[in-house]
Amino acid sequence: MFDMMNMFGKVKEMQANLQKAKDNLQNITAEGESGGGMVKAKVNGQFKLLKLEIDSSLVKPEDLEMLQDLCVAAVNKAMESVAEKSKDEMKKATEGVMPNIPGLDLNSLFGAR
Repeated sequence: MFDMMNMFGKVKEMQANLQKAKDNLQNITAEGESGGGMVKAKVNGQFKLLKLEIDSSLVKPEDLEMLQDLCVAAVNKAMESVAEKSKDEMKKATEGVMPNIPGLDLNSLFGAR
């Protein structure tokens, strides 16, 4: 027979696990670089840019467009990397609590991309 109380307990456990995982996303970081490491970006699991390093040799008015492109590329690489880490963290939070239902992605509900 279906145990409703057990199900509610599992839901509460999942909610607690998801909130903990969401809180931990600020501690997950990833870096991306472009231009052979001349531009580096560091982001956290909440998709906030924490640091942007630019090699001083790139800071020339005539190379401004290239510098902008390298910054965008480095930040995008960091964001892609942290998105995977965040997704893994959220998946760990629901492991064993929620059934594996194809197509059900809870990450978007809790800020992970």
